[in-house]
Amino acid sequence: MKHLPRLLSPPARAPAPPEDLVSLPPAIHSLPTDAIQISTWLDPLLDQHGHDARSTYVEQFWLPILGPTTTLFLRHVAHRLEQNPDGFELPVAATASALGLGLAGGRNTPFLRAIARAAKFKLARHVGHDTLAVHPRIPPLTRVQLDRLPSHVRDTHQRWQEESRRHPDVEQLRRRARRLALSLIEIGESDEQVERQLHRWQFHPALAHDALRWAHERRHQPAPDTSPIEAEPRPRLIRSAGAPPLPA
Repeated sequence: MKHLPRLLSPPARAPAPPEDLVSLPPAIHSLPTDAIQISTWLDPLLDQHGHDARSTYVEQFWLPILGPTTTLFLRHVAHRLEQNPDGFELPVAATASALGLGLAGGRNTPFLRAIARAAKFKLARHVGHDTLAVHPRIPPLTRVQLDRLPSHVRDTHQRWQEESRRHPDVEQLRRRARRLALSLIEIGESDEQVERQLHRWQFHPALAHDALRWAHERRHQPAPDTSPIEAEPRPRLIRSAGAPPLPA
């Protein structure tokens, strides 16, 4: 009996490294694993039209795209930046533990992969050896991102858009009041005049007070650093299909 030649099995492929880390700039991989400095990523466009990372919009529509860990990380950072607008130090181990995440696995831990995924979606960026700039507001979903959602989530998003056209939610009213307050201060109105005018425009006193505080903080914020080293512009905000008109 003739012996058939033994077929050699193809060599085993090495496991692919995590997708979230492979597609990122090498600078993100070099972030320290003990403590990271967090600063605010200033973006006037998102200040006006983005959604708070802790909002229902992000929880309902960004969560299926970002995943729960990255969403939780962005919500945590948004809360801390609200308390510390000039930035803060983020202790990696303590923060991961507080969010219920482990650190076993070196740089391939759920917590560090959450940071990497936020950078992949241009929601965070590396701006120094140990500093990560994060914007506390998240842009509306693009058409491409909407197409990736399950059909029932897309339907919910469509209903949300239609409802927003008819009845602006509290977040939309807050953004509108803040923009108006800033405009009034810039033309020289006093604090009392600003609040009185917002009341005339039917804004709730609590929203008017919040808008006045925000406008003063915004006027004293330093201009964003546009030096070539850190100039990594965010892509132009693309409004999703059928999005409601922007507030006047």
